[in-house]
Parts: sequence; structure tokens; C-alpha cells
Amino acid sequence: MESEHNPLRPASAGLPDDATAASPAEADARHRAGRRSTLVSVAVNIGLTAAQAVAGVISGSQALIADAAHSLSDLLSDFVVLLAAWQSRKDPDAHHQYGHLRFETAASLALGVLLLAVGAGMLWAAVDKLQHPASLQPVQPVALWVALVALVSKELLFRYMLAVARRVRSGMLVANAWHARSDAASSLVVALGIGGNLLGYHMLDPVAAIVVGLMVARMGLRFGWDALNDLMDRAADEETVAAIRATMLGTPGVLGLHDLRTRKMGDQVLVDVHLEIDAALTVAQGHAIAVEARRRTLENHHVLNVMTHVDPVYMGSQASAA
Repeated sequence: MESEHNPLRPASAGLPDDATAASPAEADARHRAGRRSTLVSVAVNIGLTAAQAVAGVISGSQALIADAAHSLSDLLSDFVVLLAAWQSRKDPDAHHQYGHLRFETAASLALGVLLLAVGAGMLWAAVDKLQHPASLQPVQPVALWVALVALVSKELLFRYMLAVARRVRSGMLVANAWHARSDAASSLVVALGIGGNLLGYHMLDPVAAIVVGLMVARMGLRFGWDALNDLMDRAADEETVAAIRATMLGTPGVLGLHDLRTRKMGDQVLVDVHLEIDAALTVAQGHAIAVEARRRTLENHHVLNVMTHVDPVYMGSQASAA
């Protein structure tokens, strides 16, 4: 017996144990908070990209120019996030009956590819610079000041964006926040490379650019691989599955369960499960128990939909008679 009521029902966010499903007003508030944090990131990255690019050209710092390219990739990723947030909020339609939540996963994959491309470009330019050591020149002190300003700005931006991402429970926003942290780390490397260059070790500037390129490429590979796995219906993590199992088993009338399967849908989860219910109950009673198990799961976990199948369990004399 199948029990699936309204598969287009909005899912709750990743709620604490005593929370209930998010209301449309709460979901809208989370969307606005995520959009606001991304717009803040856009403003910061526009300023940093311009400042780093100009200072990098004037000072002759390969590392600072690479950091400007990283900031530009942050800016582009912010626009991808804004587009994905808009698309993923679209209502379900005839062609996307579970909604458009996987648009966020696709956006994360795009961010990963973008970071890989930016990292490869940084490595190419820096290695080319090292192959022509005669072209290495001391950089101007202004490069160090700009690198330090970028470092502080990116670290503050990361802390702000991560706090918002955790509050609104968005994996895509978390990815974008860590992208900002990677830029903060790269700015630290750039500052060290420029400082070494100013002390007379001119090769440290392109070496810093290589380190930045490797950092960016590594993060792009990680984001892209995670998103690709989610698009291939990766299961939820073991902790989430265990919590869902416990909620269902705690439903009155559920004697056991098996074949519990999950798959990611954006930041939410789709669940399939076989519930074991007393065979002596009527069809209506078994159906009601399955509906209650589903309701509890939707209200207490980050689950979009639950498909239940009821399996009869023969108790006592029933089993003997059978």
C-alpha cells in the first residue's frame, strides 16, 4: 500500500529537534537574508577586484593580479548564486514536479568549474613568469597594503556570509562563503609573497601566485565533485539517515522498517521506506500510521518528500494461523 500525499508540499528546513516545518513567511525571510548576504559580497568583491587589479598593474605584482582574478571569480560566483536562488524558488510545474531545488546543486557545480578554470589560469601565468627570471622585478610597497586590506576584508566577509548561510541552511551559500575564505587565505599568501619580494626575494611574488592558483583549483575540484555526486542522487549522510529512521520508528503503530533509501534534492532529501505494520489493522488504519510517520519526518528533518510502502507483520496467533 503506497502513501504519498502532495509531493509538491514545501519541505521544512534543517530544523532542530523541537522545531516544526518552516512557514512560507520564514522561507521568504531566509531567502531575503541569503540574497542580502550575496549582495554584500558583490559590493565587496567589486571594490577589491578593482583595487587589486589597479594596484597589481601599478606595482608590478603578479601575485596581486592573481588575487584580483580570484576576487573576480568571487564576483562571478555571486551572480551565479543570485541566479540559482531565484531559479530554485520557482514553484513546481508539469516538467519539474518536485520543484527546482537541484538548480542550486547545478550552480555549485558551475562554481566548481569556474574555480578550476581560474586556478589553472593563475598557475599558467605564474609558471610562465618563473620561466623568465630576468623579467622578475621588485614590486612597489602599495601592493602589500592592498593585499592586507583584501585579507581583512575577505575574512570579515567570510565570517558574515557563513553565519547567514548556516542560519538559512543553504549548502550553496555555505560553498560561496568558503569561496570567500579561500580568497582570504590567498590574500594572506599574496601578502607574504609581496613582503618577501620587498625584502629582495623577487621570485616569491610569482611563487605566491602559484600557491594561490593551487588553492583555488583545489577548492573548485572539491565543490564540483560534491555537486556532481549530488546530481547523481547521492544518499544523505549516515547521521541524517539515522535520525530519519529514529523518527519513523518512534511513530505509534510502526513496528519496524526496512529498505530506507534517501537521495539529495538540493539542500533537501527525498526518502523511500517500507514500514512494518500490524497485519490485523485495517487498510485505513495502516494508511493513517504511514501518513503520521511521513508527517513527523517532514516536520523534524530537512526532507522534501517521503514515499512509504506498508508491509504487514503477522503477530502471535496470526502468525501461527498463517
